[in-house]
This record gives sequence, structure tokens and C-alpha cells, in this order.
Amino acid sequence: MNWYEKLSKYFPIEEMKSKEHMELLLKEKADVYFKDESEDHVLMYAEFDHFLFIDYVYVSAKTRGKGVGGKLIDKLKAKNKPILLEVEPIQYEDSDSEKRLRFYEKQGFRHAQAIGYNRRSLATNEENPMEILFWAPNDETEEEIYQAMRNMYEQIHTYRDKDLYGKAYQEADEVLSFEKDTAKDSIFHTLKDNKK
Repeated sequence: MNWYEKLSKYFPIEEMKSKEHMELLLKEKADVYFKDESEDHVLMYAEFDHFLFIDYVYVSAKTRGKGVGGKLIDKLKAKNKPILLEVEPIQYEDSDSEKRLRFYEKQGFRHAQAIGYNRRSLATNEENPMEILFWAPNDETEEEIYQAMRNMYEQIHTYRDKDLYGKAYQEADEVLSFEKDTAKDSIFHTLKDNKK
């Protein structure tokens, strides 16, 4: 199974970029978009001057719980830049969503409570709300994380979208919002409430 097949079997269709999109990013944005893979993992990420964005991380079922994911995150943390990623809200019928959140919490990620993120999938044409998690080595603010997310969205997610999909994703202003005064509850608190 190649790297793209591994990702597309693990991630829902509404979260997946096309293979062509990712190959184009790897080729035309080779200075910022990277693939790190082995038989047991696939990590797709973007590295900018001031932050990193994890696009996809997959660890094979037989390897999960053996420290592979932690080592991948540690490799990125060693760059000493904020790390951003998107996760789906907890889906109780999907036990992996809770495990993923617990993993990122253990890795020291925080939930960006003031950032809203809701993008319409070009594959399904349905709204796909996500939560933003971040690791901030220098106590970066949620406002800084929001600006980094906008930058990433415009450079990675919507890169040549019209050419690739025949239509464009929404503009960053429609997808991302920052509302400092109406911050939602931390997604990690939801995990703790479920443990009780």
C-alpha cells in the first residue's frame, strides 16, 4: 500500500486532499511541504519561517502505542516553532478520535479556543467543522496561531484548488474566525468530563 492509500484509508474523504494536490505540493512547494514516511507511518507537514503545520499523520495499527507518533512529534518540536494541526471534534462512535486527542494532549498541545474553523468539503459539499490544536514553545498567543492558520490555509489547503478540483475552496475569512471574547470550552476538558 502506498503512502496515499494509507492516508485515504485512515482519514475521512472530507478531510483528504487529492493525491494530485499533495504531489503538486511536494513538487511545486518543495521548500515548505514535506513527506516523512516508513512502512509504519506517513507524516505530511508544512514548515514555514515561524511555524509548522501537520497536514496528516498516520501510524499503522500494529505500531500504535509503541512511541512512533511521539518520535515524529518530537522531531518537529526540535525545530522550536509553533506546531498547528486540525482535528475533528470528538466523535463518540469513532474511538480513534478520542485516542488522537489524548495523544496530542500528552504531547503538550493546547486547544485554540478562540479560533473557529469550518470548511465546506469539495468532495462531499458538506460543512466540515474542525478544531485547531497547537504546541507553543514560546508561549505564542491564539491570535498568532490564527494568523499562522490563515497563512497555511492560503498557501497549502487552497493551493491551485481551481485547477485541481474544478472549483475553489472558500476564502480564509469564511473558513476561519477569531473571537477572543467568546472562547469555547477546551476540547481537552470534554475528554476529562468523559472519563468521569
